[in-house]
Order: sequence, then C-alpha cells, then structure tokens
Amino acid sequence: MSMDLAFGGWSGILVLGLYGGLMLAVGLFAFLRHRGVRESLDEYYLGGRGLGAMVLFFTFFATQYSGNTVVGYPPTAYRLGYQYLVSVPFFIMIIMVYLFFAPRLYSLGRRFSLLTPVDWIDLRFRSKRVSVLAAILMLYGLGNYLLEQFVAIGQGVSGLTGGTIPYQIGVIFFIVIMVAYSWLGGMRSVAYTDTIQGLALLFGVFTLLIGSLIYIGGLPSAAETMAANAPQKLGAPTGKALTTWFCLLVLVGIGAAIYPHAFQRIFSARSERTLKRSFIRMAYMPFLTAGVVFMVGIIGISAFPDLTTAQSEQLVGMLANALANQNTFFYWAMVLLFGGVIAAIVSTADSVLLTFSSIVSHDLYGRYLSPDASEYRKILVGKLVGVAAVVVLVLIAWYPPGTLYQIFVLKFEVLIQTAPALILGLYWRRLNAQAVFVGMLAGTVLAAAFTFAGYRPLGVFSGLWGLLLNLVLCVGGSLLVGASPAQRERAEEIIAFPPQSPAARAG
Repeated sequence: MSMDLAFGGWSGILVLGLYGGLMLAVGLFAFLRHRGVRESLDEYYLGGRGLGAMVLFFTFFATQYSGNTVVGYPPTAYRLGYQYLVSVPFFIMIIMVYLFFAPRLYSLGRRFSLLTPVDWIDLRFRSKRVSVLAAILMLYGLGNYLLEQFVAIGQGVSGLTGGTIPYQIGVIFFIVIMVAYSWLGGMRSVAYTDTIQGLALLFGVFTLLIGSLIYIGGLPSAAETMAANAPQKLGAPTGKALTTWFCLLVLVGIGAAIYPHAFQRIFSARSERTLKRSFIRMAYMPFLTAGVVFMVGIIGISAFPDLTTAQSEQLVGMLANALANQNTFFYWAMVLLFGGVIAAIVSTADSVLLTFSSIVSHDLYGRYLSPDASEYRKILVGKLVGVAAVVVLVLIAWYPPGTLYQIFVLKFEVLIQTAPALILGLYWRRLNAQAVFVGMLAGTVLAAAFTFAGYRPLGVFSGLWGLLLNLVLCVGGSLLVGASPAQRERAEEIIAFPPQSPAARAG
C-alpha cells in the first residue's frame, strides 16, 4: 500500500500531531481514573470486565475494520471488479461465526475468570503442550498482523505529509505514542482510542464515497468503462475465481472471528446483554464499511481505467487527490480522512500489542515460568516482551515485504489451526487433548509447507488444507481414542450449559 498525496504536507503533520496528542491524553485520562490498573490482570487486559455496549461495539469494529479496509480493499475491488463483492459476505460470515460461539464463551469467561484465548484452551484440555502450541501460533499470527499495521503506518504517514515525514520516522513516532498510552491505561486506553478510531473511519469512508459520487461519477459510469475496457470485471466469478471466493469466505470468516484480540474482547463485556447489543450493531457494518469501500474501488475504475497492479495500490490516494483539488471543504476532509485512516491503523496495532503481551504475561510467564509472580510483575514482563517484539518487527518493517494483501492472507493460515480447540471444545465433550494437539500441529506444518512451496491443490488455500487435515485428525482421533471417564466428567463440568451440579450430572 502506498499513499503519495499531493495535498496534505504540513496540513497532514498538523492533523497527525493533534492525533498523537489526543491519544496520549486518552491514555493519561484512563490512568488517572483507574490508578490501580497496572496491579490487576483483569483491570489491565480486560478493562475490569466492564466495557459498555457502545465502547465494546467500537472496539470490535476497530478490530475487524482497520485503516487497511479503507486503503487496501478499494484497490482489490478495482482489480477484480464485481467479483470482489465477496468482501461484504466476508464480514457477514465473521458475525455469524461470532454468534455461534461468543455468548457461550462469555458465560464461561465469567464463570472461570478467563483472561485470554489460551486461558480457555488450558481450562478445557489441561494439556501443557496444547496450550503452549496454541500460544505460539497466536503469537505468530499477532506478530504478523502487527507487522502489517507498522508497514501501513509508515506508508500512510509518508504519503499524508507528502514525504515531509519519512516512512521510518512515521513508524517510530506512532509506535512510541501507541506504547505510551497502552502502558498508561491498558485495555481502557485501547478501547477508548478504538472508539475515536471507529468514528474517524466511518467519517472517512462516507466522505470519500460522497465526494467520489459527486465529482467522479457513480456505478453506471464505472459499468460503462468496464464494459468497454475490461468486461470480465462485470461478471460473476467462475472456475478458479469461484473457488477463491469460497476459500476466502471460510478462511477470513473463521480466522477473523478467532483473532486473539477479538476473542479476548468477549471477556471484556459488562454483561451478556451488552455483548449481544454490540453484535447487533456490528451486523450493519459489513454494508456500511466493506460495502462502501467496495463502491469506492469500482468508481475508481472509471476515474483511472488503465492502472497497473502496483499503481492500483495507490488508488485511494489518487481519488483523494482528485477530491482535494475540488474545493477547501474536500481538501480538509481528505486530510482528516487520511489522519483517520492512520488513527485506525494505530488503534488496531495497539489492540494486537495488548493481546500479544497478555498471552506472554499470563499464559507463558505466569502459568509456566513464574506462577507465584505478582500480577504487577506479570504485567510488567508482558509489557517488556511486547516492546522487544515491537523492536524486532520495526526492523522488519524498515524494508517492508510484499503487498498488504499477501501479508494479510498469511496470518490466517496459521491462526485458523487453533479453531477446532477454541470452538469445537465449547460443545463436544468427547474432544481429546492428544487428538487436538496432533491435529493442530499437523495442520500447521501442512499449511506452512504448502505456503512456502507456493502449492495450492485445486486452487484451495493452504490454510484450509491444513484445517481439513487438522479436523480429520482431531475428530477422528477423538472418536477412535475418546476421552477417559475422568476427562469426560471434567468436560461436562466445564461446558454443560446451563451449569449443572455434581448430583445432577450423576443423575
């Protein structure tokens, strides 16, 4: 992704400076209102399990829709045409998967004081190797996601300021801001900034769409251009493209719903009613966000019909330039749009970093390395390891690899291998820990091997081949070996819904 903007410059620097100051103020506000936040894992990583419906909605929204949605999706819609309408069902699929498991998981989180996704896996299977493997896969996926955000921050800042702030300086500046307010207020800082980010993102996508419709033309104009120059963009997908549709639907639908930082937010809800109200609002967002940026990409076809793949990555910047030259209102609207996009990217990165730290501090350090450590010390270790990971990722982001789309797909290949343990474990008492471990490991190895070899049999993504092998071993192994009576009784005790007393289970 690149955004080389003719507008912006010092105006962009002003907007970014104000944004950085606002985020620090949010962190300071959260710290002053909750001074004991760094003494408790619940307070620091879950906001005291007290997030209300509006803040919870926006923090889910910020988790699923980052700044990349605004600047990364339109170029793909530009290249694929109406075939990319599948981006809307992607997000609908995510909501459907959430509704399948989130209410039950929330109840278990309250009952057993769960803090992270790995916490749930450890409670369910009581297996060190399953928990450690799941933690490693999640940390890898989160690290990948964080790298993607850093690259986007650097390119966005450089583009918005017209190169006045170099890529690398932009990355470092916003990472320092992000780490500072996250350290001050933990989840509350992140959730409050997510709310600001969500508002900025919605403002940005609607401003861009309205301006494009007024000054560039609507969908009929784009359809005429496609009919004349690229009629294949008007048609429905067939053959391999249809397979890709289905693969992305499953991969993104399941993978994004079990994002560790999204999964963890379920535990932050004030009540089950709050959680459900947040998801009801989320149900509108695929149309109001993914649908809108899809239209922007299609409109770009009529505005700039002959872009190469590399040039199309700059589509949003080119559209913004065209609008900014119309009048003063759209000039400042486009400056605010890209300030909001960068705010959205930074806010997504802080959510990922917080969950990364929580898995290190609670699931690895606190559970296995130093169980007797105080919660303050566990939080401190998580923060320090998180900073070390950030330093490593910044070194990689210095010279970013590939396009954002390539980076985006790779993380799902690994994350999705934890789905059977996370979701199937909620419902199936017979699920066996050994089978879960073998399936998760084999699925990961197969997905990684296919990915690095560039091998995609039948056009199906490597992560789905890995998930298929994972499920066969997980389900087949559990059916063949089964669980011992003690394991089944323990599973019934944990996942019975509603909870049952020992006498009721015996009866």
